[in-house]
Amino acid sequence: MKNLLICALIILPLTAGAKEQKSIYGSDNRQELFASSSEMQKLADSVVSLWESKNVAGDGKTFRLNTMNFGQALNLCATERFRDQPIGAFCSGTLVGEDIVMTAGHCITNEIRCADTKFVFGFAVKSTGGQAVTSMPVSEVYGCKKIIKRDLSTQPTGFGSAISALIGSMINGGTGPDYALVQLDRKVTGHKPLAINRKQRLAKGDPMFVIGHPVGLPLKVAGDAKVRDAGPRYFFMTDLDTFGGNSGSAVFNARTNLIEGILVRGGTDFVQSPTGGCTVSYQVGQEEGKGEAVTKISALAEYIPALKGAAISAGKNAAARGVEVKDSAPGNDLLNKTGEIKFQ
Repeated sequence: MKNLLICALIILPLTAGAKEQKSIYGSDNRQELFASSSEMQKLADSVVSLWESKNVAGDGKTFRLNTMNFGQALNLCATERFRDQPIGAFCSGTLVGEDIVMTAGHCITNEIRCADTKFVFGFAVKSTGGQAVTSMPVSEVYGCKKIIKRDLSTQPTGFGSAISALIGSMINGGTGPDYALVQLDRKVTGHKPLAINRKQRLAKGDPMFVIGHPVGLPLKVAGDAKVRDAGPRYFFMTDLDTFGGNSGSAVFNARTNLIEGILVRGGTDFVQSPTGGCTVSYQVGQEEGKGEAVTKISALAEYIPALKGAAISAGKNAAARGVEVKDSAPGNDLLNKTGEIKFQ
């Protein structure tokens, strides 16, 4: 893990000069799980972190995550958020079927890589002043049975698969989709699969939010973002505040709570502070930079089974905007009176 992080840092000076590559747009909107609304926490309950098997140790009853201190690993400046928290996950994913996880294609490169990955629910800070949960019951940790479907038109080269996954969202470019659907080693208990938008009609300005594990940190929610370019391509561009480790994170439409895509590529995460001799997050204005790339859910929707149960509407606000919703979502009071996501 230490060597992996060092290699990732070596790459930073090569990308830091490109002005189109950014990670935080305007204010840093990342929130802890406990700081989110109750409905947001329901969505987050279906998000997983991806770990190399060697970093998940079990005794038959519990699993303990092998982590590093974020601030120490990256020599972060004292002003950096979450610097005292543990890191270790290399990607993020989302439960979209009773035993199916959706993530980025560069996170799960082949069957060998999949077999060596653990999918962990609950890596988060769950209370004010609390510590990240790094020990969990066996029921929260799953293995890979097989790759159901995978596509990766543009893949980082020159690095091992773990490094490619960690820095995957730092790399802009490519026009094809980047996704993987993984069948877990058993059906998931205690967590519900989330709905996707099967009638995707993205438009510039649509409000978006993301739930995942930036830099391998405990779960974070980030909103107050929008679609910058819906485009005719397999991906769309946003100004989400995301980092390496967010690769594979589900990106949601804040008007409907439905999944619109998978976070796959982004810009520079960290740069050296010009004055402190330490590392800081790369931050620019909300409207600056090229943005973060998201694989459209339409690229893989046909491979995701429809959720059981009656379809429900995502609320009158969504209907008023002409948004057609077929899948059920975990609660509609996530929408406020303007039809956008509620953040606390």
